[in-house]
Parts: sequence; structure tokens; C-alpha cells
Amino acid sequence: MARPRKPLLSTGLIVETARALVDAEGLAAVSTRRLAAELGVSGPSLYNHFRTKDQILEAVADSVSVLVDLSMFEDGRDWRTALHDWAVSYRAALRDHPNIVPVMARGPGRRPAGLRLADAVYGGMVDAGWPPSQATSIGALMRYFIMGSALGSFAGGFVNDESAYDPADYPHLGQAHLLAEQQEKIDERAFETGLTALLDGLAQQYGRLKRTY
Repeated sequence: MARPRKPLLSTGLIVETARALVDAEGLAAVSTRRLAAELGVSGPSLYNHFRTKDQILEAVADSVSVLVDLSMFEDGRDWRTALHDWAVSYRAALRDHPNIVPVMARGPGRRPAGLRLADAVYGGMVDAGWPPSQATSIGALMRYFIMGSALGSFAGGFVNDESAYDPADYPHLGQAHLLAEQQEKIDERAFETGLTALLDGLAQQYGRLKRTY
């Protein structure tokens, strides 16, 4: 009787397994030895696809960038709507894979999907009439905001213990112990508030820019 065949080792399978490991246990859990054990292969076989752990993590980061919708820069949406919709999609991808955010925050480097993302945003802004230098600044600004929102939770940073917020010391934090219970709602609302404020400010700049032409 023929032996059951193991799934063929591939770059995609390695990245998928590494991403699941990062999601479940964090960046420190990833090593070639651990991945080999998870995949049921010998360690050296991974080197046919990736030379180092860093390369694996870069590939995991790029696999998350692939999840970000870029269609809004091609389907005729105005620049403000496109930026908003892209930012929401980008944050959703980071929210679903928060442990890889520190790697993504380094910048796209040579990662293909990360570079396509940067290209789409820059191109969308230039096509909308923003000067190239401003388009670059907008891409950077949005990245700072979205990445920052994904690096940690404001509401989740408070403990669910009323005694931690003695009114004698913190007279305005009497309800702070309730924040963690509504973490998702508060963080989503904060993101939308900040995003709207950013886009309002950019819209004012855009109006002044158009009046100069």
C-alpha cells in the first residue's frame, strides 16, 4: 500500500504556517526549527525557500499587505473617499494580524505587495491633482496614523479595576475601569474620529491648492 503523501513544501505553505504562528504566539515564536516542526519537514528544507528568519517575517508582512483593498484608486472614487476606504481596509488587515505590525512598520523595503500599496496611494493622489511632494507626505501621514492605531489599544490599556483610579489622584478617571469592556467600540470610534479630522484638514489644503491654479 502506498504511503500517504505529505503536502509538498512551498513558499506559500511556509508563509501561511508562519503567519498562523505569529498570529497565535507573536514574532518570538517564529524560528526555522519551530516552522520545520509545524510543517513536518527537516529544518534545512526551509532554506530552499528562505535563507533567514527575517526573510520569512518579511514574507508574512507582505502576505498581510496583500489583504488591503486597493480598488478604490482605480474605480473612479474621489481622492478623499478613496483614502478613507483604503485606510479602513488597511486597518482591518492590521487589526486581524496585530503581531506582524512591528515588521510592517519598518516600511515596505523590497516587499512587492507593500510597494504596490505605496504606489497605489501615491499614484491616486497625483492623479487627483496633488503635487508629487504633497502626495508623498499624504502617504506618509496616513501610514503613521494607521500603523499607530494598530500598534496598541487605547481602551485596552486601562485595567478593569475601579480601585486603580483613586479620585484623589485621578479626579477625571472615575469611569476608566469601564473602558476595557468596550475596547473595540472605543478604538473604532477613535479611529474614525481621527481619520475624519485628517481628511477634513487635507480637504482644506486641497481647496487652497486648487484656488492657486
